[in-house]
Amino acid sequence: MDAPGEMGVFVRVVDAGGFSAAARELSLTPSAVSKLISRLEDRLGARLLNRTTRRLSMTDEGEAFYERSSRILDEIEEAEQAVTRLHAAPRGRLRVTAAAAFATNQIAPLLPEFLGRFPEVHVELSVSDRIVDLVEEGVDVGIRTGELGDSSLISRLLAEDHRTICATPAYLERHGAPRTPGDLEHHNCITWIGNPGALNDWPFEGPGGPYSVRVHGNLEVNNGEALHEIVLAGLGIAHMAEYRVAPDIRTGRLVPLLAHCHRFVRLPIYVVYPHRRHLSPKVRALVDFLAEKFTPVPPWRLTQTGMK
Repeated sequence: MDAPGEMGVFVRVVDAGGFSAAARELSLTPSAVSKLISRLEDRLGARLLNRTTRRLSMTDEGEAFYERSSRILDEIEEAEQAVTRLHAAPRGRLRVTAAAAFATNQIAPLLPEFLGRFPEVHVELSVSDRIVDLVEEGVDVGIRTGELGDSSLISRLLAEDHRTICATPAYLERHGAPRTPGDLEHHNCITWIGNPGALNDWPFEGPGGPYSVRVHGNLEVNNGEALHEIVLAGLGIAHMAEYRVAPDIRTGRLVPLLAHCHRFVRLPIYVVYPHRRHLSPKVRALVDFLAEKFTPVPPWRLTQTGMK
């Protein structure tokens, strides 16, 4: 057996948790698998696995070899899939989840072009502001805004957004425009119920460094679409995602405020999916399509004016 084959057997043994389980998956006998691992260890001159009657564990050398081998096998599979994808047309049901604001403002407008390119794909777009468990709920692709933290999902950065402070011309005509962050104390700022994620602490940059201002107002919301409509109605000042308000700022429906001192906090946007291995053509098609549309410059920033 060649080196990649031995790597594959070793990785399968570790993933399966033992020789017998790996042997069943590989259609080999446990003794054959054991001999292959022993031969690999002899060739490398290092013990990779500690074997007892009850459990199997990796040595330090085994952990290092497992990590590198897994990456190499993934790359080999990716190379093979790159060839087969040329002959496999994306087709079938594609389940996608995204938060309401991003789904409405960014994903939905792109679907006609995507489905025009891949007419055999059936997209099922689930709009939800909760974090959907892709594996548990059988979802193929998710769009996530913000840092992912610890996650077993495969992710690809699509774009980086930030929030913008803005209000309508009508509101500013009635109440004047804040010239400093301290002026926000005298304005009606639309806030979030329960202050999730400190969204009611608006970030600024001053001579002494970064700081935040806790804002207040007579309206609280728990939904981005509602916040957008309330601000457009001229009821106050809001701190909103750039991708949502960029079209309104371009048309003059909203006016950006305090841009000279507002601290633009990085807001990454990722496309995530459960597995790299055996990635279906339909998932690959959508991931590549979204990367094409959002990288390196997201669509909301291509022609915007008056924004940083």
